[in-house]
Amino acid sequence: MKGLGAEVVKNLILAGVKGLTMLDHQQVSQEDARAQFLIPVGSLGRNRAEASLERAQNLNPMLDVKADPESVESKPKEFFTQFDAVCLTCCSWDVMVANLVDLHKNSVKFFTGDVFGYHGYMFADLGEHEFVEEKTKVAKVSPGMEDGLDTKKAKLDSLETTIVKKRVVFSQGFLQLAVDWSGEKAKAALKRTTLDYFLLQVLLKFRMDNGRDPSPQNYAEDLKLLFQICHNILESLWVGADLLPDEFVSYCFSEMAPISAVVGGVLGQEVVKALSQRDTPPPPNFFNGIKGNGIVECLGPS
Repeated sequence: MKGLGAEVVKNLILAGVKGLTMLDHQQVSQEDARAQFLIPVGSLGRNRAEASLERAQNLNPMLDVKADPESVESKPKEFFTQFDAVCLTCCSWDVMVANLVDLHKNSVKFFTGDVFGYHGYMFADLGEHEFVEEKTKVAKVSPGMEDGLDTKKAKLDSLETTIVKKRVVFSQGFLQLAVDWSGEKAKAALKRTTLDYFLLQVLLKFRMDNGRDPSPQNYAEDLKLLFQICHNILESLWVGADLLPDEFVSYCFSEMAPISAVVGGVLGQEVVKALSQRDTPPPPNFFNGIKGNGIVECLGPS
């Protein structure tokens, strides 16, 4: 329930889902004031989920909103399988993987996302997902109207829509972050791969090693750690230590409200689409706030 979590909660509540549970064992910190708008002033030291409950509930009093002050790691697997969808933020990579594997087996829709400074990402695994799309249907032109204005008018007036049912199977491909890029085929794909893909691995490794994200309060120290992790990861992937320019890691500190709003808007929208089984589900997505654009990167076995 940091800034991104607050955005997702807001969007899901306003969309009118049946019920929602906010799970967070951390306490409100000074940094939460930057992007977490559900926490009222004077809540420093309180549990983040419980501090967010009143404002979240006020968004839609008809909704069943709950706050759970326990940690993701302390919950049994059965806790998460009771939900239709689970969205994880601020979790380490091993926690995400452990939950994803179990949720995939139990047909629970899985989403994850995070914001690191100007950079954000989201992934989804919907398992075997069925959905419908609304397609435009044009009626056939009747005989004797093959040419002229009458034909155009007939086509325009006879537009209809039809519902098409589709099915897609997610491969859990985004788990494959540690890909060997030394082969010729991989090197060719490297030219088409966004650098945010590699930056994400650096940031998740930092979180796993330090139990937190890069902090503005420890900027000089964390910057050195990020450079070292970046060098080690890029070398291990056989892509060259200079693939990511130095300025990339300097834009990864704190959780920025505008980036949280963009990523949270997309993430909340995709959760609603998945639950309603409407429209094409998303591939993995990255957002680069420096360039101001979203990037679609389809990760998985070829």
